[in-house]
Amino acid sequence: MEPLYHIGFDDSHGAKYAILPGDPARVEKIAQLLQNPRFHHQNREYTTWLGEICGQTVMVMSTGMGGPSTAIAVEELYQTGVTNFVRVGTCGGMALPVKGGDLVVATSAIRMEGTTREYVPVEFPAVASLDITNALVQAAKNTGHNWHAGVVHCKDSFYGQHSPGRMPAGTQLMEKWDAWIKAGCLASEMESATLFIVAQILGARAGCVLSTIWNQERRRQGLDDPHSHDTTPAIEAAIEAVRLLIVQDQASK
Repeated sequence: MEPLYHIGFDDSHGAKYAILPGDPARVEKIAQLLQNPRFHHQNREYTTWLGEICGQTVMVMSTGMGGPSTAIAVEELYQTGVTNFVRVGTCGGMALPVKGGDLVVATSAIRMEGTTREYVPVEFPAVASLDITNALVQAAKNTGHNWHAGVVHCKDSFYGQHSPGRMPAGTQLMEKWDAWIKAGCLASEMESATLFIVAQILGARAGCVLSTIWNQERRRQGLDDPHSHDTTPAIEAAIEAVRLLIVQDQASK
């Protein structure tokens, strides 16, 4: 096949599993934890490395920030043969038990973004693959990190969340934010809903594990709010989850 327009490569890589950070700077860090890591390609926000887990080729590719670039990444990777997607990223806590440094495994996502509305009406839920979610939970247990699993909030505007009062739509944003918290939403980020919906439409599997940086709701309540910018725990969980998936998939054949 011809190299695809945005990611810049074809289907010769042979990977069925992809680990997807948002930040291009994290790609090499993740790939170096795999066997036989090697640079594959770079175009736009899509930096790509390859490595191996249990003898299987695994891709690590950045998606950039937000839904549009994530949708393009998943669409084009699927065309090259990737059918299993694990997002590894960061989030801000919303539920009070979620502290900086904790892992959040997203079981589903609130679709407060625009990309997925061009795939399916908003009433359709953005839900992670059960296989990958179970693997991520087991991976979090195996790696010994503190973790939570549940619904996350997915948005398009970082500053709409952090500075809603100066936005013309601020009243609506703040009312919905309070509703998500009352309903038990764990954390907020920017890519999971798109990943889940696009994978669902394509018939692929997708899951998401996030490192919590901070929790503005804990700070608002006067509670301690530890900050952590170390993404290593989520990366370790994502790699272990892919290992578990490969072992399970091989055993089921």
